[in-house]
Amino acid sequence: MAHQNQVDYAALQLYGGQLHFSFDLGKGKAVALHPAVVSDGKWHTVKMEYVKRKGTIIVDGQDLVAVNALGDGSTLDVEGKLYVGGLPLDYVPKNLGNVSHSIPACIGSMTINGNQVDNESPVSIFAVNKCYETVQDGTFFDGSGFAALAREGYKVRSDVNITLEFRTTAVHGVLLGVSSTKVDAIGLEIVHGKVLFHVNNGAGRITATYEPRGTNSLCDGKWHKLQANKSKHHISLIIDGNLVHTDNPYVHSTSADTNNPIYVGGYPADVKQNCLTSKSSFRGCLRNLVLTKGQHTELFDFSRAFDLRGVFPHSCPGAEH
Repeated sequence: MAHQNQVDYAALQLYGGQLHFSFDLGKGKAVALHPAVVSDGKWHTVKMEYVKRKGTIIVDGQDLVAVNALGDGSTLDVEGKLYVGGLPLDYVPKNLGNVSHSIPACIGSMTINGNQVDNESPVSIFAVNKCYETVQDGTFFDGSGFAALAREGYKVRSDVNITLEFRTTAVHGVLLGVSSTKVDAIGLEIVHGKVLFHVNNGAGRITATYEPRGTNSLCDGKWHKLQANKSKHHISLIIDGNLVHTDNPYVHSTSADTNNPIYVGGYPADVKQNCLTSKSSFRGCLRNLVLTKGQHTELFDFSRAFDLRGVFPHSCPGAEH
């Protein structure tokens, strides 16, 4: 919670596995850092108080940490808005520091000054889902949207290696697309239960297709490992250890000069994707999305996406029955 000008504020942040309760009455930030490590996937009870210039935090009823406000004022002058779990996309935090992206967690039984907070009818809500009894690592895509990563644009160029794991019961869905204003692009999608990896280096689209054999389905609600590799003259797909590859027939066209964001699980209607045939958003779970170029490896965290629609980071419901 903060004043409109963000000079006065109070915040609880998870940073490095620990809880930081910080507040500022306008004369500088005071921080109470609690020693307990809470990033263990278990429920914890947190109590914070601000009374007469003093801020305190207790975790699981233990180790009260107290800190006094800086300056001589005693009023925490904030407006009546409380943001829980994250901040709106258009809210630019000026003084928070450490971390300002949303928290991949479950939060429950919240009270303020002894009054239960009504989670059912908030003033506004964005990308908040229920907590699942059985939960798996992964990000849940509900089949209606997408995640947008690398706002500044991702440059595929001559080579890229993509790895991810997916779990779905749907036979159609976009996995990933990176495009450009020209025809250059790459795309990964599930079409009729097959996985397709498309690349266009400018001269034409080349595709590697993996089709599961016999009764082995990729859309069986179980986790599957995917690796897609593009080099100058070849593209390949490895699904659960099975390799398919295609040569690039366009000898002089070897670089996909993309400069658009990475869209995962789908893409907005007004965005062109030159290497996807499907418009269907992915329904299921994804995890461990890594893009590697040469020595540079990047693991993408969906909770840091610059646009998320119908996507719930770090919370994948246990296998659907």
